[in-house]
Amino acid sequence: MTKKIRGLLRKYFIAGILVTLPLGLTYWILKILLPPVERLIGNPIQHYLKIYIPGMGIILLVCLILLIGIFASNFFGKKLGQIGERILDKIPLVRIIYKFIKQLVNTLFSQGQASFKGVVFVEYPRKGIYSIGFLTSESRGEVQSIAEEKLVNVFIPTTPNPTSGFFLIFPEKDVTILNMTVEEGLKMIISAGMITPAERCDLPKGNGKDLS
Repeated sequence: MTKKIRGLLRKYFIAGILVTLPLGLTYWILKILLPPVERLIGNPIQHYLKIYIPGMGIILLVCLILLIGIFASNFFGKKLGQIGERILDKIPLVRIIYKFIKQLVNTLFSQGQASFKGVVFVEYPRKGIYSIGFLTSESRGEVQSIAEEKLVNVFIPTTPNPTSGFFLIFPEKDVTILNMTVEEGLKMIISAGMITPAERCDLPKGNGKDLS
């Protein structure tokens, strides 16, 4: 077998893994998670109502989550949620687990992501080492007035919990705005760089985004 053929086989085998592995892992995770949920909700309904439709438990769970979301969005729901969080905050181990999961979920799903102006590439924490961060706004007021150059505010998150991090002020000329989306930047940070978005060739490189 020639070296060229071995190289092609290796290339195609890796390409096959890249397609089948995510599909296989997704199927495996769903196979583990969905049956217990289906039994938890579907079995009681089947027992009392004497009817069962495959997937009924999952459908009812989605409806239940929607109803909880509607309730949690009104005044009474918010107050009840605050009381529940205060109770959980008094239980040592539960408090740590709950806060971590809540911060992670809020980061992934919160509409607050829209407050970031974009993903930036900066030289931090020292010369020759680079970090990914999020542009929050232009610096204004007293901070900008005492500087001789235009400044911007940047949030540098930590891994794997991007809800904590450092607020830094950079000269605008030292900040490169990337073309990746905020969601892509968050995925990259949470995965510690294992999930890296592909280069978006359809957009201009570098500081091509407006800071306003």
